[in-house]
Amino acid sequence: MATPNYGYEKRQKELAKKKKKEEKLREKANRKLNPSSDGLAPGDPETDVASLERDPPTAPELPTKNG
Repeated sequence: MATPNYGYEKRQKELAKKKKKEEKLREKANRKLNPSSDGLAPGDPETDVASLERDPPTAPELPTKNG
């Protein structure tokens, strides 16, 4: 059986992390150039205040001691 190539996996994680960081910086710069949008997308259930009032987020069930 072949051995895992941990170096390859680590490099892939680093590349993904770098890509995500660059994307965040790009979005931040875009928000600075276009401050009128306020970062909220209308109709987006996570940012739309009206949808939060209609359908409040539910808390996840916590496990009890008895199972």
